[in-house]
Amino acid sequence: MITDKRLWKAVRSDIMHKINSNRRTAMKRLLTVAALLAAGSLVTMQGAAADDAAMIKSAESAAPPAVASGAAVYAADEKGAMRTLREGKNGFWCMPDSPSTPGPDPMCGDANAMEWAMAWMEKKEPPKGKVGFMYMLSGGTDGSNTDPYATKPEEGNNWIETGPHVMIVNAMDMMQGYPTDPKPDTSKPYVMWPGTPYAHLMIPVK
Repeated sequence: MITDKRLWKAVRSDIMHKINSNRRTAMKRLLTVAALLAAGSLVTMQGAAADDAAMIKSAESAAPPAVASGAAVYAADEKGAMRTLREGKNGFWCMPDSPSTPGPDPMCGDANAMEWAMAWMEKKEPPKGKVGFMYMLSGGTDGSNTDPYATKPEEGNNWIETGPHVMIVNAMDMMQGYPTDPKPDTSKPYVMWPGTPYAHLMIPVK
């Protein structure tokens, strides 16, 4: 037992100094960790914002500025679910280039075109009486002209190359007279996926 008050005060002072010093060190470490975490979070947020900005720019390249600038922009996340990058105000929508496809394929369209595209993706009958319009002014990924669900060139699936174009979709009764050849001249208007519920008119612009 310490009985000398001066010694006790000295020991107590030394202990308190060490405790306070340890607290300051721990606090500095905690603040450093917090700062690093905040910086990492900020970098992640800035990276995500930069990625979104790049995807919006890609999506807007599909249509004229007067259309693209006010269009809603959608993109698929890592799981394939759609998310909204920007709300729209003119009734049009745009999607950026898909990194999983070999060519540039950003696209824009109107509300009817979205209904048609959803029917195609879900293998359902397109809605009756709703003609849609789509832009792909940056070009289109190469694909089969006869099989709506082909993912790669194979014998007999008539794989073609497509450049910048616009599309009129869900207009079955308005395409008479346009070529329906399996391997069309893609520098001229032609019907893609003829004989299927998803036949549509392809109109090259370059």
